[in-house]
Amino acid sequence: MDGTTLEEMRTELRGPVTGPGDEDYARERALYNAMIDRRPAAILRCSDAGDVMEAVDFVREHGLRSTVRGGGHSGAGLSVADDAVVIDMAPMRFVHVDPASRTAMVGGGSLLGDLDHATHAYGLATPAGIQSTTGVGGLTLGGGHGHLTRRYGLTSDNLLEADVVLADGSFVTANERENPDLFWALRGGGGNFGAVTSFTFRLHPVETVGVAMTLWPVEQTPDVLRWYREFMPSASEKLNGFFAVLNVPPAPPFPEEIHGQAMCGVVWCWTGDLSDLDDAVSAVREVATPAFHFTTPMPYPVLQGMFDELLAPGQQWYWRGAFFDRITDEAIDVHRRFGAEIPTPLSTMHLYPVDGAAHRLEHDATAWAYRDAKWSCVVAGIDPDPANAATLKRWCVDYWNALRPSSMGGGYVNFMGTGEGQDHVRDSYRDHYARLTAIKEEYDPTDMFHATMKAGRSREH
Repeated sequence: MDGTTLEEMRTELRGPVTGPGDEDYARERALYNAMIDRRPAAILRCSDAGDVMEAVDFVREHGLRSTVRGGGHSGAGLSVADDAVVIDMAPMRFVHVDPASRTAMVGGGSLLGDLDHATHAYGLATPAGIQSTTGVGGLTLGGGHGHLTRRYGLTSDNLLEADVVLADGSFVTANERENPDLFWALRGGGGNFGAVTSFTFRLHPVETVGVAMTLWPVEQTPDVLRWYREFMPSASEKLNGFFAVLNVPPAPPFPEEIHGQAMCGVVWCWTGDLSDLDDAVSAVREVATPAFHFTTPMPYPVLQGMFDELLAPGQQWYWRGAFFDRITDEAIDVHRRFGAEIPTPLSTMHLYPVDGAAHRLEHDATAWAYRDAKWSCVVAGIDPDPANAATLKRWCVDYWNALRPSSMGGGYVNFMGTGEGQDHVRDSYRDHYARLTAIKEEYDPTDMFHATMKAGRSREH
C-alpha cells in the first residue's frame, strides 16, 4: 500500500490509522507471541461494526490484503500479516449482561477478563479458557475449552448468536434461524468467514468456585497419569482438572523449597458445594503423597486471572496441540521423558478434559469435529529471551512428534502453530473440512479473510 492510499484511508475512515512511519507503529503491530515479527501496511482501529464495514469496503475496493484482530492472543500471530491492513477491533470491548435471560452480548475486541468481570456481578459465567487476557473472539471461533467445559460444554456450544461483517461489507446476524450454515461454521471453524463484531452467549450459575492445586515430583508422572486417566472421566462433571508438567513458579502459593523444581500436577476447579471441595479432590492421595496440595474457595474471575502475570504478552512462544481419546502407556512414557527435560521455567504441557457436557452434542452439531476426544493437549515452549527460541521450538516439536502415534490425528485449532502443514489442518476438521470449505466459498468467495484461514483455502504462515 503506497502513501497515497494510506492518506486516503485516513481521510475516508473514521477510526485512527497507524502506518509504518508513525510513532506508535511498533507498539500497535506487536503480537502477543514475540517470536513472530510482522510488518502490516496499516493498523485501523474500529470502534463499532460500522467502522468494520467501512474498513472491509476500503480493503476490498483497493485490492488490499487484510487481517482481523480481536483480542490479539493468537499464538500463531494470525491477527497480523506482512503488508496487510489490520482491522483492529480492540476498542470494541464491551459486555452487556441480561441476568433475566442469562445471556451476555460481548464485543469483538473483548478479553475473557472483560466477560468474566461483567458476568460475575450477577453470579454467572460461560465456559471460556483459563487466562483472562485471551481474546473472546478467537477462543470462541476455534471452539473454546476451559475450567467449566465438563459441566457446561465448550465456549462455542454456548454461543447463541453472532454479528458478522462479511467480505462484501454487509452486516449479518448468524444464529440457528438466520444464516444457520454460517452459525454452524463459526462454532469451531476458526476466523475464516468474516469479522465477528459481537457474540451473544448463554450464561450459567457460577460465582465462587473451589480451587485446588496438586503437585508431585516429575518422576512420579507415570503413576499420576495412570491414576488420572481413570479418575477424571469418571469424576463428577462439577469437577474439572487439567494435568500439567511444569517448573514450579517462584511465587505464592508455592513454598520456596519447591520453587524451580520440575513437577507434574493437576489444577482443579470445583463448581459444586464448596463444603465438598476437599472430598471432591481427596482421591489425589490415592496416588502418592503430593509434594504440594492446596485448596481454597476463589471468585471465578480470580481463578481465570491466576496465570496472567506468568504468561504476560511479549514472550517467545512455540506451541502445538493434539486430541486424545485415551492416555496410552506409550504417551505416559513420552510425558515422563519430556517433562523431565522442560527447557525453560515457563515451558509446559497441559492436558485439558473435553468430555462431560462437551460430549452431549452430536458430532455434526457444530464445526468442532472432536466430540469423541477426552483430552485436548498443548505443548508450549515459553520464555522471554529470544536467544532461547530455537530451544523452545525443538523441545515442543520433538514432544509433539513423540505423542502423535498415540493421538487422534488432529488438534484444537486454537493450539495450531506455524509449521504443522496442511494435512494437519485437514485432520483437525476431519469430515467437517468439506462443509467448511463450501461455506467459505458462499460467504467469502474472494478469500478476503485468507490470513486468518485454518480451513478451506488455507495458506501457510
